[in-house]
Amino acid sequence: MRMAVFNQKGGVGKTTTALNLAGAIAAASATSTLVDLDPQAHLTAIHGQSPGDALDSVFAIYQHDRPLLELVIAWEGVGRLIPAHAELIKVDSIFGKGPAILNRLNAALKTLESAEGEQTAIIDCCPFLGVLSLNAIFAADRILVPVSSDYLSLRGALQIEHTLKALEPVLKRRIERRYLLTRFDRRRKMSFEVQERLRTQFGAELCETVISENVALAEAPALNRDIFGHDRSSRGAQDYLALAEELRAVRFL
Repeated sequence: MRMAVFNQKGGVGKTTTALNLAGAIAAASATSTLVDLDPQAHLTAIHGQSPGDALDSVFAIYQHDRPLLELVIAWEGVGRLIPAHAELIKVDSIFGKGPAILNRLNAALKTLESAEGEQTAIIDCCPFLGVLSLNAIFAADRILVPVSSDYLSLRGALQIEHTLKALEPVLKRRIERRYLLTRFDRRRKMSFEVQERLRTQFGAELCETVISENVALAEAPALNRDIFGHDRSSRGAQDYLALAEELRAVRFL
């Protein structure tokens, strides 16, 4: 199973969601592979061992078609990571947008799966639609779209849906997706209004689980930890456990 965590808007909790879903999978005694496909490399920075050389990062599959198996690094309590590097920002300009490049991640994941068997891969995408995000979408079986509980993010979610529908003729399939409300503040009427509008727009594709505003979720990255390594009893940890359970129940995870 391959899941891309994607939104064209930044600051909605993509990296937080990718990391803590992997942590929830690890809490169930399973392993996932996180792929950091964002030139900002926030996920890699949280891990704490950023590669000094771009060719030790996922950039190497574009530059030299290097196998992902050679790039994997362990992440205690989370699973494992294929790290990013700032050089990823050059992928669009160096390699163009031909089919071979747009399918490069898909091919690399197929090779990894051939060597190791089927596994869960979670792809943390960059917050704009370009070659890297298209790589993730082309490689993914399903897409999880975090949407923070505000009106600008609501507009962004509608834009994502338009983008995914526009790609369906190219992909020759409809990618299964779920929309996830993040930064949900029960003290704010707006959170519930955004939730209701998303439910009207997306129906069952809106996750029932919401990710609440939580101090522990904000603290964990600074300590190079997922929420389970930082505070397993926190509301944030409980929310991500509930999300993983919900997604497993509908065979999305």
